[in-house]
Amino acid sequence: MTGLWLMKSEPHVYPWEQLEEDETTHWDGVRNYQARNTMRDLMKVGDMVLFYHSNCKPPHVAGVARVCKEGYPDFTAQDPSSKYFDPKATPENPRWMMVDIEAVVAMSEIVTLPDMRANPALEEMPLLMKGQRLSVQPVPQNCFEIVCEMGGLQGIPT
Repeated sequence: MTGLWLMKSEPHVYPWEQLEEDETTHWDGVRNYQARNTMRDLMKVGDMVLFYHSNCKPPHVAGVARVCKEGYPDFTAQDPSSKYFDPKATPENPRWMMVDIEAVVAMSEIVTLPDMRANPALEEMPLLMKGQRLSVQPVPQNCFEIVCEMGGLQGIPT
């Protein structure tokens, strides 16, 4: 079974439109152990991703991406010029991981956080649960399908 995820990005840092232009990108800078473990241990090539714009008004799902490379060391952690530099990360113990994703399709209409909160069928979606702030998180299949439909897509893209 394909894994289904939500990954957050601030639009002023890396917007959906940039992923569409780049086609693929590495998902660097994640500095939370639970999110790191998800990328390292659970995310597989072919898994689908809701690309979520956070820290904007309104926060929203902008598109659907796909994992195209499984977890590997986040090289920005070992780059002193990077804002994601971690002096404790070494080649022997990289500490932080990333995956690569590729753009699949933009939502025909963005799916806003208020619209998701208003849909009772999405109550089990981790994004909508109190205290859930992880930048990489699982999405139940029924919730992924509903969000895609809310965005004007016919089910989960392939």
